[in-house]
Amino acid sequence: MNKRGFASDNNAGVHPEIMKVLQEVNGGHTIAYGNDPYTASAVKKIKGVFGDDVEAFFVFIGTAANVLGLDALTKPFHSIICAETSHIHEDECGAPERWTGCKLLAVEAPDGKLTIEGIEKYMYGIGFEHHSQPRVISITQSTEMGTVYSTDQIREIADYAHAHDMYLHMDGARISNAAAFLGVGFREFTRDAGVDVLSFGGTKNGLMYGEAVLFFNPELAVDFKYLRKQGMQLASKMRFIAAQFERFLDEDIWLTNATHANRMAEMLVEEVLKIEKVQITQRVESNAVFAILPKEIIPVLQKEYFFYIWSESTGEVRWMCSYDTTEEDVKNFSSLIRSIVS
Repeated sequence: MNKRGFASDNNAGVHPEIMKVLQEVNGGHTIAYGNDPYTASAVKKIKGVFGDDVEAFFVFIGTAANVLGLDALTKPFHSIICAETSHIHEDECGAPERWTGCKLLAVEAPDGKLTIEGIEKYMYGIGFEHHSQPRVISITQSTEMGTVYSTDQIREIADYAHAHDMYLHMDGARISNAAAFLGVGFREFTRDAGVDVLSFGGTKNGLMYGEAVLFFNPELAVDFKYLRKQGMQLASKMRFIAAQFERFLDEDIWLTNATHANRMAEMLVEEVLKIEKVQITQRVESNAVFAILPKEIIPVLQKEYFFYIWSESTGEVRWMCSYDTTEEDVKNFSSLIRSIVS
């Protein structure tokens, strides 16, 4: 077995219960492309969480969920306001701009969270044909910096967006970790807080693969089935994505997994704060820990426990905990840091 590291929650394996479900739905034949009872049952489960009129579409990966969700809200002359650290800006190889034709407007956000003050800097040239027209505000929950928007913060941004004839999109790749931190269900800080479209993620919290695009206004989803097909995200064997989500939405999967990952991050912080020359740079509100280390020790650490450097210039690194991170992993890793530093 490969050693568990702290690079990404994507690196973790599939949760045993999810793997079991995949095996259970593997028998026999069923109609393809989502016209199967497993997909219908999973969509019903999602409606039970988010509301009966939610429109849900399964896709393979998070990039597709974000890009196609944004595509449904925009025309090529629009712009999308996001944090400079956001996944759509930094880590999707320009796919949102190429696919939607829209301009991304990146707001400086040291903690990963957008504010109205930051958004307002890009709210000009409205109705002026020489400027792209702001149409969507995109936020990430939890953010790429591991921080979490409160429900009130999301509602404030949603109200601002709607007052300016705009939409609010949420990248929820780590939405479970945010919900576990806030101590509320998914609906409270998404639909009920004014989010229009949600990229609902599960891969980082125990699924093999698969995400969902959720529309809280059915009118926005009228043509989405065509966008999904053109986007090469219409799974023929959709039952294998859908069945994962149905089981995942039981609290003993998503909530237990996310709560554990968050707790491991808290434990990691507690351990490394005892070590000289280690500085924590962000509030730890989910399963991510950001720290600054002496640059010379980073390669030594990475040989034993792989992780990513966040900033080459400052020596800031990112450590991600997963649903299967153990207390022993945390203690061994922090002990190694301590031994190298000393």
